[in-house]
Amino acid sequence: MSSRGRVFALIDCNSFYCSCERICQPALKRRPVVVLSNNDGCVIARSAEAKALGIGMGAPYYQVREQMRRQGVVACSSNYTLYADISNRVMRVMAEMLPGIEVYSIDEAWGDMTGVEDLEGLGRSIRKRLARDVGMPVGVGISTTKTLAKLASWAAKKWKGTGGVLDLTDPARQEKLLRLAPVSEVWGVGRRSAAKLAALNIATAWDLARFDISTLRKTFGVTMERTARELRGISCIGLNEGPPPKEAICSSKMFGKRQSELPPIREALAAYVSRAAETLRGQASLCSTIQVGLQTQLADLKGPRYANAVTLALPAPTDDTREILALAQQGLTQIYRPSYPYSKCSILLIDLSQRGELTPDLFAPAPRRGAVRLMAVIDQINQKEGRGAVRIGSVPKTPTWAMRREMLSQRFTTRWEEVIGVRG
Repeated sequence: MSSRGRVFALIDCNSFYCSCERICQPALKRRPVVVLSNNDGCVIARSAEAKALGIGMGAPYYQVREQMRRQGVVACSSNYTLYADISNRVMRVMAEMLPGIEVYSIDEAWGDMTGVEDLEGLGRSIRKRLARDVGMPVGVGISTTKTLAKLASWAAKKWKGTGGVLDLTDPARQEKLLRLAPVSEVWGVGRRSAAKLAALNIATAWDLARFDISTLRKTFGVTMERTARELRGISCIGLNEGPPPKEAICSSKMFGKRQSELPPIREALAAYVSRAAETLRGQASLCSTIQVGLQTQLADLKGPRYANAVTLALPAPTDDTREILALAQQGLTQIYRPSYPYSKCSILLIDLSQRGELTPDLFAPAPRRGAVRLMAVIDQINQKEGRGAVRIGSVPKTPTWAMRREMLSQRFTTRWEEVIGVRG
């Protein structure tokens, strides 16, 4: 048994969205790749090759399209179905190789390496297996606190000599990296905080770790104090095996083109409610209140502008898509105004509770018979066959309001008709 105490690992996928596209399209392996936001608006992910060519994060696509054409950069529309499935595969491999994991985001997870003798060896095994079984390149940072592990992951990606894995449990190695790392690379230090820290002559992670704790607490609050303690090797943030339930669930996307008529907006709202209710059931929650929103493109100063939202209470807490949708459509009717060129509608589920937490209201209407079972069957089918295999009847298969995604790759891993073909 190791005497190091608690040991954390952060496994972070490299250029995750771009790597997902490359996994299923070998022709992209050595080409610069970017992934665009909803409606092909802005650059939200870049491969290392695209970064080297000067393609900026968040750059509007219409501004860099010609530059990308000249430089041979491949642009892909965001394919969230593909990305979510590959993320699940990555997390399953991690869960098999580590005694405990905490999913931090779609492309990152914390792992518990407490008691492991050969930390770097396990890190390299994880990296090798993810590359072999999923095709995903990752960096692995290991240390005695979450903040140090996050910093080690950054260093593992930055310096190729690490081979993508860095064990930062040794205090001497910790100090060496802390002296080199800009304070802006520390987990929890944002751009504004970095500017304020610079005013105190705090430029590196080492400066932050050595700074007076009481001054940090008074100036920045307990979060920055905790960050500094973690950089000193004092673990203040534990490992949670699963993320806490969301306190609110929102589903909303920009329309592929402006919509003025009510019927297509109703279709879009039905699709968004279905997705939100699926997330609600996934965390075993019930919803008591919803908020429906509708708006035009508010940044368009020349065209007509309108935005409105309505909050409505459900008769009883529920996770039934049909009950939520019926009330949402009532709300949409209330806020809809004819002739406006709408760009977006939204559904927000609020006032959430865990199933079994609330005492049922004796005067509330009884839930539909078999509703829980029906929703569970629908979720199982959609999980197996792909989202939308079973959907609300008012949602068409090819909606006119759908996001504009002109460079969308296939859903290689979730649709039989789009699976990769191999020729003999």
